[in-house]
Amino acid sequence: MTINAYQAARSRAETPRSAELRLMREITGEMMNAHEAGLKGALLMPSLYRNREMWSVFSTDCGTPGNGLPNELRAQIISLSLWVDRFTSHVVAGRESILELIEVNRTVMEGLGFQDRGSTATTARAAAA
Repeated sequence: MTINAYQAARSRAETPRSAELRLMREITGEMMNAHEAGLKGALLMPSLYRNREMWSVFSTDCGTPGNGLPNELRAQIISLSLWVDRFTSHVVAGRESILELIEVNRTVMEGLGFQDRGSTATTARAAAA
């Protein structure tokens, strides 16, 4: 019961951008742990599957009418999602390293983190005024 109360409170307090950032951190951490454990190919599938699914949801959301992101950014996210999908297949086949997927996620997280801090600062300034 306590965990349900915590999750309910977090979902009310968490912005969509914060939720995306939290999810990306969690999945990227799983991929980093898998890499550090020396896992290769199909042994990477649990973390790769979650990463691929996350990017698929991002892509689907960007293709939804009414999405508030600028069209250019939406197109970039969809393109990145397609790349993640293709590249993941290469990682599973052993032709590429999971490190590139980790780096893409880190780069996006830096952007989300910067934007999240910016929106928090803006909200704090507005509340103080």
